[in-house]
Amino acid sequence: MRKHKQATKVQDITRDFFQAFQKLLHQVDLDVMERIVWRLSVARKNGSMIYLAGNGGSASTASHWVNDLGKATKKPGRAPIRVVSLNDNISWLTALANDEGYERVFTGQLENLAQEDDILIVISASGNSPNLVQAVDLAKTRNVFTIGLLGFDGGVLKDKVDECLLLPTEKGAYGLVESAHGLLIHVLTTCLMECESREQVESAD
Repeated sequence: MRKHKQATKVQDITRDFFQAFQKLLHQVDLDVMERIVWRLSVARKNGSMIYLAGNGGSASTASHWVNDLGKATKKPGRAPIRVVSLNDNISWLTALANDEGYERVFTGQLENLAQEDDILIVISASGNSPNLVQAVDLAKTRNVFTIGLLGFDGGVLKDKVDECLLLPTEKGAYGLVESAHGLLIHVLTTCLMECESREQVESAD
């Protein structure tokens, strides 16, 4: 009997999560998705750098997306996407955290790397991570275009980034937001593999 009750509870939790996830995906702003694809396509054409950053689960999403942007979109006859995750140089990241504070782990790297017309993508469920906020502030001083993949109510970053892909949820719904971000980066990558420009996206409608 106890085992049956536990199984029923697991099924209820699973069903509720799936339903909430499906509802969340219906709220994705497709116009924002299109604009992000266009921005990244322009960056590829111009040879601009794309930087990604996140904390915790969002750091894993950033690392995953760098792999897909760098490898999956690479095809003969197309310019490669120049992309790097600011989470992944552990020696540099920990040196900055140890010597200057965790709030500086991304900003310290961008001070060396960021140039005009580059792109910074920050991934955050809460939108309030101080190191991401500081990174966006630094990016603006270098004329770097900023994109946020955010959750909850968007937090501080919502009004700081130039383009915001917001997944509105209750605060604390990390599982939903991070799962949805994981799906959306695959959709965005697929668009970059199949569409060269905004015109091609529109002509496919």
